[in-house]
Amino acid sequence: MFKYFCIALFLNLLFACIKIHTLKVPVQPKEKWRLIWNDEFDYEGFPDKNKWDYDIGGWGWGNNEQQFYTAYDFDTARVTKGILIIEAHKKKHKGMDYKSARITTKGKFDFLYGKVEVRAKLPKGRGLWPAIWMLPKEEKYGAWPSSGEIDIVEMVGYEENYIYFSIHTHLFNHKIGTQKTYKTYLPKATEYFHTYGIEWYPYKIDFFLNGVKLYTFNKLSDDWKYWPFNERFYLIINLAVGGSWGGAKGIDNSIFPQKMEIDYVRIYQLVY
Repeated sequence: MFKYFCIALFLNLLFACIKIHTLKVPVQPKEKWRLIWNDEFDYEGFPDKNKWDYDIGGWGWGNNEQQFYTAYDFDTARVTKGILIIEAHKKKHKGMDYKSARITTKGKFDFLYGKVEVRAKLPKGRGLWPAIWMLPKEEKYGAWPSSGEIDIVEMVGYEENYIYFSIHTHLFNHKIGTQKTYKTYLPKATEYFHTYGIEWYPYKIDFFLNGVKLYTFNKLSDDWKYWPFNERFYLIINLAVGGSWGGAKGIDNSIFPQKMEIDYVRIYQLVY
């Protein structure tokens, strides 16, 4: 009997210790994301002018790009059957051999910290350079790259199905070969829709593919040269032709027209 009494006493003490230890563990608040801006493209025509504007021009955009970005041009940017289409053409326009579109929320919507999800199917073909990315509303720390850039996803046509997540700052940028980049192979990125996203916090930026976190850029310093991401940013979607990266192995003129398709864009902020 004494043996069983000792076993029972031991078990009671063990459970009590477990209970006490459990009570000491702090309960972490569960993150919840609240939708603050979106476009589901459930209409026909041009991109919603209340949400999107156009960057226009053919000056190379700092990357020796070969296209002219047009505005209110059904060839290059349109919404149909629930999909936004950004399309590049081999067609002369204002001195350039190609035309395409670059739409942006600048002046329409910007935000500080949050979650971005874009479901997209990327175009294929050597010489193309599709991108979904972000720039600061104000260049508080100076001209690019000092005030920062967040690349939610990029791909160049000569590396079909290899996608890139990147950030650029004064200290880390492609002009000096120090950009922070994550590259991964995504089978059929040009054949199927995939969801690309970020979660942007005051202390890090996480990059996601189809809901799976693949890369994190951590804030290791308050120095703006390292971390300029404490200002409001806006969203850009564009399809470039050629350029210092996209055109590094030439442009295949037999591929045109080619289009990037966007199913939806959703932006959230945290609530607890």
